Amino acid sequence: MEPSIISLDSGYSSAADARPIAPTTQEESLVSIPHHHLGVKPSGNQYTAIGNARHAIAHFQILPDEILAILLEHLESHSLRLLGSTCKFLYAFCRSEELWKTLFIESSQSKSGSFVWRGSWRSTLLNLDNEHVSWVRCDTVFSDILYRPFLCTHTSLVPYTTNIPPENSITRLEDLSPIEFSENWSDKPFILTNPVRQWPVYKSWDMGTLMERYGNVEFRAEAVDWTLNAYVDYMHNSSDESPLYLFDRSFAEKMELNVGKTQANPSYWVPECFGEDLFAVLGSQRPDDKWLIIGPARSGSTYHKDPNATSAWNAVLRGSKYWIMFPSNASTPPPPGVYVSEDHSEVTSPLSIAEWLISFHAEARKTKGCFEGVCGEGEILHVPSGWWHLVVNLDASIALTQNFVPRSHLPGVISFLRDKPHQVSGFKKDVTDPHATFIEGMQRERPDLLQQALEDLERKAEGRKRKWDVAVGKGEEESGGFSFGFGADSDDEIP
Repeated sequence: MEPSIISLDSGYSSAADARPIAPTTQEESLVSIPHHHLGVKPSGNQYTAIGNARHAIAHFQILPDEILAILLEHLESHSLRLLGSTCKFLYAFCRSEELWKTLFIESSQSKSGSFVWRGSWRSTLLNLDNEHVSWVRCDTVFSDILYRPFLCTHTSLVPYTTNIPPENSITRLEDLSPIEFSENWSDKPFILTNPVRQWPVYKSWDMGTLMERYGNVEFRAEAVDWTLNAYVDYMHNSSDESPLYLFDRSFAEKMELNVGKTQANPSYWVPECFGEDLFAVLGSQRPDDKWLIIGPARSGSTYHKDPNATSAWNAVLRGSKYWIMFPSNASTPPPPGVYVSEDHSEVTSPLSIAEWLISFHAEARKTKGCFEGVCGEGEILHVPSGWWHLVVNLDASIALTQNFVPRSHLPGVISFLRDKPHQVSGFKKDVTDPHATFIEGMQRERPDLLQQALEDLERKAEGRKRKWDVAVGKGEEESGGFSFGFGADSDDEIP
């Protein structure tokens, strides 16, 4: 390797320090973690080490690693390269892929939608081929801030996604009728093994087919719009702790799909048991409801509830997904490691799926109400309204998902739109009052169901009022003092 290249890229010219480092294999051990590609080690290792590179960073030593990492987020590419050339400790920090990911996403290359992915965010931004990338050994750099993302990236998912306790297992069924779903299953997660296998897209789609047909079409992947070719290149050659997840709401139009069994040459259709969707009364004013999902192994979604109190289904066309889910009501806390604000508008949890699995999965698996399951190719999973769920791809995956409002959850949706307007999402800007718009649509097309839902909400409100009156002693004149208890005449859960 030429000294000029080493000097330009890293600031080092020593062949001993700037020797190439073999990339780690994608095959992960169940019992060990590979060596960090720069030689970085956890902070605790410094206490038995002879040297510590942190001692060479001069006045930067006053900054904890956490503050140093935040400071570096404000530097642009040239400054990062210059600072990284001063010493091994700062070199290791300035090579953090999270810094370069942000820089690339904000760059004109990313915004163009089409580019050559070169295996890392830094190499792609700097347009560096592998032979032009130098590596400096950082064996005396000890930092949990740098090592933990590496640990999470290379921790096997197998121990967390297998040996599911029978009492936690999500029920698997061949199919359900609309009546069976409405009467017995709308509040429960389950996996159907038959309906998706009838879809033309299930029979014809794989990654190669999609690239051949739609390779130059741009799709949304979190904060970026990239061509499918660019995204798949990234997907197959990335070591991100939390890989970018393609999640596109306009895919049907972009791919010219015919959605619905009554369409000519239908691409796919909603399974019969999920067919009733009361948001359909909104017509063109309905919120976003369907998405194409593509992602590599380890990509997925951290804990969340689906928007607007809707239910959802998620159909896997290729690959497989691990799900872990919890019901949510006033008397149960959120899943372990998940913290919510008082009005549930803000959710705080570990930054990555792997970090949550490492820290909280064992506790979650023992928590009452936990459901787990793996949804494989040709299968579809139901997510009930209001349930917390985390999902991770076990391998490269293609899936379709859709949100809907079944009649059994109509009261909850009306209540959400009415009582939590600042948390409502997905509606077009011209829909200024989603609650009123939905009520108008229901009154016009399904007044019978609307009346039932409003009466149900009124009964729950009355039940809540009675419980409060009993709690503060109202109506207990004969006792003459404070009493606490719950009324026996209403078993409704307080929303």
